[in-house]
Amino acid sequence: MIRWAWLFLWAAPALGEEISATQIMALPQADVVVLGEVHDNPWHHKNQAAAVFSIKPRAIVFEMLTPEQAGRDFDRFGDLDDMAAVLGWEASGWPDFGMYYPLFIIIPDVKVFGGNADAAAVRTALDQGAAKAFGTDAARFGLDRGLTVADQAARKAEQHDAHCGALPQDMLAGMVEVQRLRDAVIARAVVQAMDATGGPVVVITGSGHARKDRGVPAVLRLAAPELRVISVGQLEEAVADGPFDYWVVSDAPERGDPCEAFR
Repeated sequence: MIRWAWLFLWAAPALGEEISATQIMALPQADVVVLGEVHDNPWHHKNQAAAVFSIKPRAIVFEMLTPEQAGRDFDRFGDLDDMAAVLGWEASGWPDFGMYYPLFIIIPDVKVFGGNADAAAVRTALDQGAAKAFGTDAARFGLDRGLTVADQAARKAEQHDAHCGALPQDMLAGMVEVQRLRDAVIARAVVQAMDATGGPVVVITGSGHARKDRGVPAVLRLAAPELRVISVGQLEEAVADGPFDYWVVSDAPERGDPCEAFR
């Protein structure tokens, strides 16, 4: 990691623009930095590791971990395979743990928090809405607020595309509620991490949750407006204007047809 030290000479990028992978080490100071990813893209994980090395957060919130998993004593598990086994990673459905492992060891004494909603809450959100599934403090995290017609339509279209058009139309509204729940659960973990450590806090999550218009940053504006939050999306195709404070475009890895599983 020391070989990256020279990159600190880069000037901080202007807000609201595409940045290079090297500039991700020159982000402005913030209480919370939300680092997005395409989950199976190794370049995105390398960029996240570079950013974490630069930020040196006191806490990291992982979308991939439940609070119970995050409560393990990570100092006891220096070996990659050992840590993956203790976390039950292989059965979790997330990509290769080797891509995430550097984030657990790159900063000594960093506290780990889990931002993954449990399966029971996801089922409740699907059937009864995100507010019911979230429970206490749902209003603080914006889950008592209905979406505008335009926003609801846009989010349903996003879920339709993300699932390769395979979901029944009457299921899309429930999937929108699940996404809202996941955003709020991650945001709640950020608030807990800030309370416990004073920050800065880094969030490792999918780029959909890193969106500042509807993802975790938007929820945090409601729940903890005093926090300075920066969102960094990581994409595989260039965009004219990303819904992030900054975004990085990296090549996509070789992968099969992601829609095959829905056929």
